[in-house]
Amino acid sequence: MNRIFTKFEELKGAGRKGFIPFVTAGDPDVATSLSIVLKLAEMGAAVIELGVPFSDPMADGPTIQRSSRRALDRGTSLNDVLRLAADFRKKSDVPLVLFSYFNPILSFGLDDFRKAASGAGIDGVLLTDVIENEAAALSAKFATVDIDLISLIAPTTTDERLKSICEPARGFVYAVSRAGVTGAQETTSAAAKTLVTRARRFTDLPIAVGFGISTAAQITDVWSYADAAVVGSAIVSEIEKANDPVAAVEKFVGQLLPLFKKNGDKTVPDEVT
Repeated sequence: MNRIFTKFEELKGAGRKGFIPFVTAGDPDVATSLSIVLKLAEMGAAVIELGVPFSDPMADGPTIQRSSRRALDRGTSLNDVLRLAADFRKKSDVPLVLFSYFNPILSFGLDDFRKAASGAGIDGVLLTDVIENEAAALSAKFATVDIDLISLIAPTTTDERLKSICEPARGFVYAVSRAGVTGAQETTSAAAKTLVTRARRFTDLPIAVGFGISTAAQITDVWSYADAAVVGSAIVSEIEKANDPVAAVEKFVGQLLPLFKKNGDKTVPDEVT
């Protein structure tokens, strides 16, 4: 039972749903990224996705592509991302999921990465470009150090493949709300709710919905049928535009989550019914 399991059990027991923000590590720089993720943890994030900068992010739209390029231009490496995670872990118990493509991990060395990620306090890894037998083998390897390989499903995934993906899944299942790349959208795809309903037939794990979630109304909608909402490009866009990225993220997320309230000196999620 790692931190991801514990967090979703805590949310379930309290009748709450989760907010999962994504940021690209190293954008605008590693030190600022650390301050941003610590602020997101303080504001009540259930899980934080930490994007590993990559030169060919084929699943990502232009906003996250640009953030990846900015981070790489500043020399951000996978080692830097892991050090950022370790520094974060010294101050927070919020679960961390690395969002990556397989190539940076292969270049690092799979066994070396597995040990380093565990030592840095990583709880899960989401790889956008591994499937089927390759994913099953990686999941088994990561499980030996209590790291969950997070599985991706999409509206185009057949029931047969949903079953094969969901049954061995660990941590939570990430449901892509629509076909295509990441990027903020004005509305949530109706296909997302159908996908979550279909996936529930094959897993008891929490299901998070992402890709295109950018407004409070969309989060509220996702929370009505899923266990968590993932917000990525909208946050990364705020970081890109801001002179003070930490303050910009705090302001944006504060507006994004109307169901969150102040409780003394901490920000905690209010109940979602």
